[in-house]
Amino acid sequence: MSETIPSTEHPRPTAPGTASAVEPARLGRRDVAPLAATLVLSAVLNLWALGQNGYANVYYSAGVKSMLRSWHDFFFLTADPAGLISIDKPPLGLWLQAAGAKLFGFSPLSLLLPQAIMGILAVAALYLIVHRRYGTLAASVSALTLATFPGFVAVSRDNNLDTLLILLMTLACGVALRASETGRLRTLIGAAVLVGLAFNTKALAAVLVVPGIAAGYLCCAPLSLRRRLAHLLVAGVACAACSLAWIAAVELTPASQRPFVGSSTDNTEWGLTFGYNGFERVGNQKGGPGPVANREVAPGPSLSTASQESAEANVALPKAAPHVEPKLAVTITRSPTAFGTSPGPLRLFRKGFGDQGAWMLAFALIGVIALALTRPARRDPRCAALIVFGGFLLCEVVFLSASKGIVHPYYLSALAPGVAVMAGAGLAAMLRGARRCSGALLATAVLINVAVEIVLLHRAHYLGLWQLLIAPAALAGLIAVRLTRLRRLGVAALILALALAPTVYAASTWRRPVEGTFPAAGPGAVGGNGGAELSREQLTTAEALMRYVIGHGAGGRYQLLTVASLTADSPILLGLRASALGGYGGVDPTLDGPGLARLIAAGQARYLLLGGSYAYLGGNRASRAAARVCPQVPFALWEGARANASEGVYLLDCAGRARELSRQP
Repeated sequence: MSETIPSTEHPRPTAPGTASAVEPARLGRRDVAPLAATLVLSAVLNLWALGQNGYANVYYSAGVKSMLRSWHDFFFLTADPAGLISIDKPPLGLWLQAAGAKLFGFSPLSLLLPQAIMGILAVAALYLIVHRRYGTLAASVSALTLATFPGFVAVSRDNNLDTLLILLMTLACGVALRASETGRLRTLIGAAVLVGLAFNTKALAAVLVVPGIAAGYLCCAPLSLRRRLAHLLVAGVACAACSLAWIAAVELTPASQRPFVGSSTDNTEWGLTFGYNGFERVGNQKGGPGPVANREVAPGPSLSTASQESAEANVALPKAAPHVEPKLAVTITRSPTAFGTSPGPLRLFRKGFGDQGAWMLAFALIGVIALALTRPARRDPRCAALIVFGGFLLCEVVFLSASKGIVHPYYLSALAPGVAVMAGAGLAAMLRGARRCSGALLATAVLINVAVEIVLLHRAHYLGLWQLLIAPAALAGLIAVRLTRLRRLGVAALILALALAPTVYAASTWRRPVEGTFPAAGPGAVGGNGGAELSREQLTTAEALMRYVIGHGAGGRYQLLTVASLTADSPILLGLRASALGGYGGVDPTLDGPGLARLIAAGQARYLLLGGSYAYLGGNRASRAAARVCPQVPFALWEGARANASEGVYLLDCAGRARELSRQP
């Protein structure tokens, strides 16, 4: 990678009265090489050993499998085969996953490969966006920063919805920049539609890109102030219409004709979007899988393991999804860092967060200052780029630093586009700056960023030798940059010194299957089992459970009910008609005691698997009623050779208990 000559690095002035006061840099043949190299690197990071991740986030995978049953289930995002409850996210990302599974067959790669490709496309889009405004050097560094951003690589290897969100927000910024340069309303509406699609991917998380886009258009569009305000108003209406169309369709559907809206308290998508998935995330929302404990309510009749295995040996299991076998033999029991604590200005550099997104954050923030000091003219494309991407970055930093509710470490992946652009463009600005402070800013940015990387590596006990070499390498690059003959070599040395550590850290995602719910990079990151997210022993137990309930009358609509989704998802992938009574966290008011009684009386349900993930939250009325009324099936009858192993679940048989359940509140 080398610095480009001035004629291609700097946009050129044009005649007055044209669409823009500055002509954007054009993509030449020699610009293809750095783009191609970065895309190859991104592809390797995202695709290598991707199949080991199995179904990754089994909540979404089981939901996609259920959505494939009918157009009704597809549209309403049913989380289970019986359509009891919906997935607690907007539809677009899940629709795309279901479409891929329908076209190519339901399998781990049909779910994961599109996510990895979206990550690569985001890198390509960012390169083109930055190159047009800042030239080859800035574009190359920006694309490299995004491609090697550890948190971004982790989510690109998972079936969470963040990769699509980041791609759409990046494209929205690019289209908004074009609108700011031309003043065309239709282009601004295009950006608004992309924001609306991002909203339909991960709700209010998409809104953080809006302030920068609005400010960029308001400040830089070549129109009168009145027309700029009018255009923003029209675009806002278009964005709202696109964002809320699906929510309106669900709200207008009678509750009896659709699943219960998962993770809501009032069975509305409006409440889910602006409550659980919205302002509660900023507030004091709490939760997490939590501890589990086994429980034997009462001893059952004596039956040896051998006789039990013989009794159930002839029960045929349903057809499972392909490749549900684990990739690891032993379940990893360490708890992932699920939620953020201690909001504050340094939160993003602390343990649990810094290693996912802070590698180039300090450099990017100083890059914002460097770009502002260049004082680009209002009609300069670089002015709008600074406002749009700088605003995007600052909004994400403030939100992630100040939120008191749920903040997963992988949320830092949303920092990646803003960090990448401000780092790449900031480096180019500091290198070409005529002001005396440019050299001081570059030295400050490099040294602070090197210090951050050393702290992150030391904290992770990783790349011990590089911890000793990174500072000398960066200092050598800074010295070489000041020497005319060695300038290009110095720039390359600086880029290598800053990019090597995050690149290797991101590659650590190859070491083990991803922990699907909380994807993270790093040698110490918690891994999953791959497959259906069950270890070999857990898979054996799950099959024994399935044989028992199928062989003992579980023939209704709900072959197995559980408290929360994480306990139902793996059985769904194994082919069982399982459903979560209380949705993802187990507390949704989906059913109460009388509601469960009606299912039992109609023969639609019989067995409930209580305990497991989120059981400490107490469940909902239906699961609490079942715990009071229904007798427990002794472990020895359904756990087989692993009877009484500590998995934190216990099985209830509610056959004949409908009357007692109907009396429960």
